[in-house]
Amino acid sequence: MESILSFFNSFGMDLLRSVIALFVIIDPLGTIPIFIAITKNQTKKARKEISNTAIITAGILLFVFAIAGTQILSFFGINISSFMIAGGILLFMISIELIIHGDWTFGGNNVSDESGVFPLAFPLLAGPGAIASVLLSFETSGLLLTLFSIMIVMGITYVIYRLSDSIYRVLGRRGSLIITRIFAILVAAIAVQYVVDGLKSF
Repeated sequence: MESILSFFNSFGMDLLRSVIALFVIIDPLGTIPIFIAITKNQTKKARKEISNTAIITAGILLFVFAIAGTQILSFFGINISSFMIAGGILLFMISIELIIHGDWTFGGNNVSDESGVFPLAFPLLAGPGAIASVLLSFETSGLLLTLFSIMIVMGITYVIYRLSDSIYRVLGRRGSLIITRIFAILVAAIAVQYVVDGLKSF
């Protein structure tokens, strides 16, 4: 009985650590201003579809990399350092777009479900940092715990995104533009850090 309790106690603590680490890296609260900027001209239904697409796609990506990430990267001859550099460059491009325009205009003004895939699902939610986190979690804590942590964090992210309308009403248009640009600068800094960390690892 004691060994069973000890197992669940240890599993619970490891799961909590994994969830906190992944949540901090994904930072759904930090991506809310960017989500609002991308979808500000959309209907409530369209925003819901885009958020659902982003969360489902990000969850699938993280599941795939948790299960077979090392093999996928090895198959293409890519190491995690190269992946972090590529993801960092993509994030930097997104942040520049948001700083200059205050919203997402890349590829035209028509925002569709594709925005849920790029840039929301990747590289904002399931970016290089999140992928590296699930790879590390798999190596240290096993597949089951890693999958549980992904499901919990994606569930929390879903709730936060569903509250985006309320958050937007509180902030207003001007407040949203200011916060979008502030977070875009932070995203640019994170992007640079990804590149720096990737280069250091070579």
